[in-house]
Amino acid sequence: MEADRIVVAGATGFIGRALVRELAAGGYRVVALTRSPGQADLPVGALAAAWDGKTAAGWGGHVDGALAVVNLTGDNLARGRWTPAKKERIRTSRTGPGAALVEAVRNAGTKPRVFVQGSAVGFYGDAGETEVDEVSPAGAGFLAGVVEAWEASTREVEALGVRRAVIRSGLVLGKDGGVWPSLVRPFRFFAGGPLGDGRQWFSWISLVDEVRAIRFLIEREGLAGPFDLTAPRPLRQIDLCRIIGRALHRPCWARVPAFVLGMLFGAKAGETLLVSQRVLPRRLLAAGFEFRHPDAAAAVADILR
Repeated sequence: MEADRIVVAGATGFIGRALVRELAAGGYRVVALTRSPGQADLPVGALAAAWDGKTAAGWGGHVDGALAVVNLTGDNLARGRWTPAKKERIRTSRTGPGAALVEAVRNAGTKPRVFVQGSAVGFYGDAGETEVDEVSPAGAGFLAGVVEAWEASTREVEALGVRRAVIRSGLVLGKDGGVWPSLVRPFRFFAGGPLGDGRQWFSWISLVDEVRAIRFLIEREGLAGPFDLTAPRPLRQIDLCRIIGRALHRPCWARVPAFVLGMLFGAKAGETLLVSQRVLPRRLLAAGFEFRHPDAAAAVADILR
């Protein structure tokens, strides 16, 4: 048994890479599950273990006696149009690995202390002007259904006696990936502007706070159930546009009409770019978590530094 071992699925993704660095720097023995272990760029103290995301064969032993398992798997929502094949890939790339991780926990002689399950604020669907938090019900739409199934894919570990924390992440802002390059690129060409009418609420979190919150949930005994990983000050999309514009010394003026976004991105636009989600991290704040970037302007400035 290694009480400091943490198994991370999705370790080579945008959030996963940052989390592995954070945990390794904190002295944890990180096992990064990846389909290409020979190509994984991992920090000192992290081990790459091959898996197929479908079964526990070959790697499941790493879960036995581990402190924690973190599941961040999932096909990139932003890449490509949401064709029927893409939609199926979005769903199965989340539910399939979840089942494999549950199998590993089920087979473990000594169960992990905690299981952190990835999720997203897409769970709430389009909430309009309504404030939502962890007690709010699931919303409607394809993405809400996917996120609900993603969360459910590992629920069985609770019956196996494992504490499970579900992280409903907002728009994660960080320098080296995620949505940030797409947000900034138009401003580089003086073409930044609001999406649709720009009044939709964006719930965001800095990458720094995202990984700090995940570590917080691992280390704090007794924290279980859903947690909104969003900064305490959501803002309208047009306000985020203005903040980025000011930081880059560029205007926020080139409005992109909703119908143009629909033509460019199809159904994805309505559930990602134009959806309004005013999400508050009430349970995380009540647990005592302190955000390093509660304000979007400070987060953007930090990223650009």
